[in-house]
This record gives sequence, structure tokens and C-alpha cells, in this order.
Amino acid sequence: MTDTTIKKIDSSFSPKGHKGQKYLVSGKSLSMRLWESEKVGEKESTTRDYETVGYVIAGKAELNVAGQIVSLAPGDSWLVPAGATHSYRILQAFTAIEATSPPAEVHGRDD
Repeated sequence: MTDTTIKKIDSSFSPKGHKGQKYLVSGKSLSMRLWESEKVGEKESTTRDYETVGYVIAGKAELNVAGQIVSLAPGDSWLVPAGATHSYRILQAFTAIEATSPPAEVHGRDD
């Protein structure tokens, strides 16, 4: 039988991660999170075991993936491959949606 489970998440009640991310809907192999009004500054470099795609809603940032720097502005989308060392430099209060596969918040992946 095919899984027909539908989930709807009201983001005003979504749990938040310790880095400020708001967890949105999550399935078995994909999840979404929201970064709202991230403050100007550098985010520490990290390497994750999941793939991340994102979409900028507001603000500006630079994404550094393995020495490649990409400017991000409203309407831009991006990909960070699993295992890639990366960091963000927020240039202007930044709001973006990210999707991760597998889900970032499962099994402590987002710590």
C-alpha cells in the first residue's frame, strides 16, 4: 500500500533548533527548515552528512563551499552537497528556506 500521509505544519508552533533554525515539515527522506532574520556576521564553518538546497526570501549572504564563494540574494537558490565544508557570511538580515536530505534534525545531524 502506498503511503498517503499528509502533514501540515503551522510555523508559528514549529520547534527551533539551537542555532535558531525553525523546523518545518519533515518526511522520511526530506525536511525543511526556516532561518528568519539571521543577523549580520560570520557563521562557523561546518561539514554535514546531508545535502542542503536553499532559497533566499530576504537579505544577502555569501556562501563559501570549499573555497568557492557564491553571492546569495532574494530569489536565489543554492545547493551544498553532502560532505562539503561550507560557511555563510550574512551581509544583510537574512531569511531563507532550506530543504535537507536526509532530514537534518534526525539522529543529531543538525548539532
